Amino acid sequence: MDTPALKAFVMVAEHRSFSIAAEKLFITQPAISKRIAGLEQELNCQLFDRIGRQVVLTEAGIALLPRANNILRQVEETRRAMTNLSGEVSGALSMGTSHHVGLHRLPIVLRQFTTQYPNVEMDLKFIDSEQAYDLVMQGKLELGIVTLPLTDPSPLKALPIWDDPLSIVVGEDHPLANKAKLSLQDLSSYTAILPSETTFTRRLVETLFDEQGLLVNVSISTNYLETIKMMVSIGLGWSVLPTIMIDKDIKQLVIPDFKVKRSLGVLYHPGHSLSNAAKAMLELIENNKSK
Repeated sequence: MDTPALKAFVMVAEHRSFSIAAEKLFITQPAISKRIAGLEQELNCQLFDRIGRQVVLTEAGIALLPRANNILRQVEETRRAMTNLSGEVSGALSMGTSHHVGLHRLPIVLRQFTTQYPNVEMDLKFIDSEQAYDLVMQGKLELGIVTLPLTDPSPLKALPIWDDPLSIVVGEDHPLANKAKLSLQDLSSYTAILPSETTFTRRLVETLFDEQGLLVNVSISTNYLETIKMMVSIGLGWSVLPTIMIDKDIKQLVIPDFKVKRSLGVLYHPGHSLSNAAKAMLELIENNKSK
């Protein structure tokens, strides 16, 4: 049972598509099919049912998937451990970050890292913070540089790096834009544009409103903060955005009841071996903690 076959199996299982799996692994679809067929022959069972255009795991495939992920994770950790013995900072570094962190916090760190460690092949995925959490848990990412969870993320280790104050914002023509005294109750009468219910930021906002017995009237939901900013600027509703994003296009509302900030930082799994590249990245990020 070789690792290329297991990688092909996991990729097809995740994407439910032989063609997408081939694209992700940079090989042809016939090569993917050949690997799966070889694995099925070796295990003497069928791993996928092909129903029309759909690819569905069989009972045997469902049983194999967690075991395949575990084998691949152990192989990768062994590779990292062997590479770490040399002390060289090289090889692959898999990380996930949100668009906001990647745009506003990481550029300086990434520039320094690529300059100091040119032999590292960086695999940087721009994904939601919550998705990065799951992928770090599964061992598919070494580091998640994201909005940190509101509660203890054990067994993951959370390393807070940046405070990210949040502000309530509206467009210049919004009815609340020029009112002097405002409360959260005033906001509950108007539509809001917020990230999805699964995000840490949405939970922060709704918890604050819940504490005062208020509802948030969300009319539009998207996890792209730049998109939220644009929609606020043209008057589609109020929102909560990182203060660092405020410019002439939107206006910050001063509400005494609203004093909220997120914590941005790094998630990693202490039970998984970190590569020398991941350790070097952690050190650089910590050095930029106050910046």
